[in-house]
Amino acid sequence: MADHAPLARTLPLAAPIEGGPLAANGPTKRVFVRTFGCQMNDYDSGKLRAILARDGYAPTDEMSEADLIIVNTCSVREKPEQKLHSFLGEAFAVKRRRKSLTTVAVAGCVAQQEGERLLARYRELDLVFGPDAVPGIVRMVEASKKAPVVDTQFLDAEDYVFSSEVDPMAQARVSAFVTIQKGCDNKCTFCIVPFTRGPELSRPSAEILAEVRALADSGVREITLIGQNVNSYGLKVPGEKTFAELLYAVAALPGVERIRYTTSHPRDMGEDVVQAYRDLPQLTSQLHLPVQSGSDRVLRRMKRFYTRDRYLQLVDALVGARPDLSLSTDIIVGFPGETDEDFAETLSLLERLRFHASFSFKYSARPNTAALKLLEREETVPDEVAQERLLAFQSRQRVISLEENQRLEGQRLDVLVEGPSRHDEGVICGRTSGFKMVNFPGDISLVGQIVPVVITRAFTNSLRGERPA
Repeated sequence: MADHAPLARTLPLAAPIEGGPLAANGPTKRVFVRTFGCQMNDYDSGKLRAILARDGYAPTDEMSEADLIIVNTCSVREKPEQKLHSFLGEAFAVKRRRKSLTTVAVAGCVAQQEGERLLARYRELDLVFGPDAVPGIVRMVEASKKAPVVDTQFLDAEDYVFSSEVDPMAQARVSAFVTIQKGCDNKCTFCIVPFTRGPELSRPSAEILAEVRALADSGVREITLIGQNVNSYGLKVPGEKTFAELLYAVAALPGVERIRYTTSHPRDMGEDVVQAYRDLPQLTSQLHLPVQSGSDRVLRRMKRFYTRDRYLQLVDALVGARPDLSLSTDIIVGFPGETDEDFAETLSLLERLRFHASFSFKYSARPNTAALKLLEREETVPDEVAQERLLAFQSRQRVISLEENQRLEGQRLDVLVEGPSRHDEGVICGRTSGFKMVNFPGDISLVGQIVPVVITRAFTNSLRGERPA
């Protein structure tokens, strides 16, 4: 740590605040939370809002009026990490205008990765904490008013507490995330998650079902179960449900009309989950199944522990169980040592499976990952080559996405209405079971209902429709 860095303290994790009353006169403080990254970060941000609500904090969309500003960060790729540094400039400007009455905190994966280095870099920063410290937010905020605080310790399994608080913003939504595990035991050579979120730990199924029940009772109709590798849920806990058994249990709860989940690792997807697609109408016809590359050679270097053929066999089984399955994936181009032939294999996989959507990126070197050793052997793919491959993949994906959506024109699909269109007055929007966004004329009173819609026009990323007469 630099000599000029402020004194930082690491606090023991406080237990989450459960069911306590709000401040005597209602919320008197405001918290602004900005989230970068994945669904896990979205969920953690919701937990932060929920726990802070018990300490009198009301969420606000106006950073300029916040007593507490939290930026929840992602370090899986460089770009979200870069966004953090830009955002902090805005947050510190608010703090200066409010004469230091605002507390500024960095949470999430970059906080876990950088720790005290963030405090050394930013003198106005009050609090840095990793994902395991989320339940102790109230105690950490109070302590940071006396001296800057950093908490990036990973907790032992027996000490970790999954917060049962429900995000106050989730209760006004049609869909909500529910975490089923934290961390990851896989060692994919490109991935920083095991370093920033620690070892895998499954949440007790009784807690998961209780949270889902509470959300359903509040009006949430669609539940998305989230974890770094949901397929391995419960396998390390004797007597716990498997992931497939958890799906059946969630589907049995009253009020749950749709179930989604993310993210799956192809290596661990079992026949019992495939069978669930045959048995459970609540399980949606959409699956995000990251493949990362279509080349066996690259997959070995990534330590994904499946082959192209195994992935194809798995998809064939899933489509056999649910013929209308809408499949999306993750793709990394320019991984160290990737050749033109390797990339051609990725393009051919896209043609073979015709993913409805994909999240594709150039390889981004991350600290503490095994792929750095490949870079040390001078196997870097030139940036201009990686960029060319990325544009080629994305261009073809856009064409396929539009063509797959056009197949839906004229079909009658069930749409879960989420709210008003952001662009057109008198138009509402919602998603199909296959996660297609549909905009159609309708009244806001339909929010939360599943209604039939005839698709009239397809676009690359959305659909237009009309309610049948």
